Amino acid sequence: MPDSIIAVEHVSKRVQDPSGELTILDDIDFALAAQESAAIVGASGSGKSTLLAIIAGLDTPSEGRVRLAGTDLFSLDEDARAAVRAQSVGFVFQSFQLMSNLTALENVMLPLELQGRADAKAQATEMLSRVGLAQRLGHYPRVLSGGEQQRVALARAFVVRPAVLLADEPTGSLDFATGETVIQLMFELNREQGTTLVMVTHDRSIAARCDRQVKIEAGRLTR
Repeated sequence: MPDSIIAVEHVSKRVQDPSGELTILDDIDFALAAQESAAIVGASGSGKSTLLAIIAGLDTPSEGRVRLAGTDLFSLDEDARAAVRAQSVGFVFQSFQLMSNLTALENVMLPLELQGRADAKAQATEMLSRVGLAQRLGHYPRVLSGGEQQRVALARAFVVRPAVLLADEPTGSLDFATGETVIQLMFELNREQGTTLVMVTHDRSIAARCDRQVKIEAGRLTR
């Protein structure tokens, strides 16, 4: 797939445990086009989150490679991979991963400041307004609800206009109604920005809203 923005090429991941070698991923091979959305689905322990971490370059495969916008992530050193993530990848986690000592505004400004953007405050303010938190700019995570924290996390992920958004169980810590609001917002922002979305989820209804599903069973792709 020559125009793919993400290419996972024969990726395997093995680790040693007390009983010997454990295979977490076995010969995973697929590609995603720009602006495509994909859900990585499978039972708990099937290797979904490990695959997402490898796509992000946060974990390394035992075999195979991952190309992000044509760049072979694992031909780079750790600092260079971090630079690629900073420029091209947004993250949304189940546990929000907000900085507790920063306000909502400061959390969203942070990735822009790391890029050296002079307009960080204006862009972060605009994005927080887009996710419905214009009145919560100065609030710290501890006084925000779970849904509000996840909307801050969405704003932080999308404010840099990433080529790729990686989401790991983004509604896993939320009740159904709040999760539905957050997931709808995530898909809206994804369409507006033309981002490629890769999401780990166990929720079949959310997975069905993606363009395709990458199904993993015991570390292998299934149909």
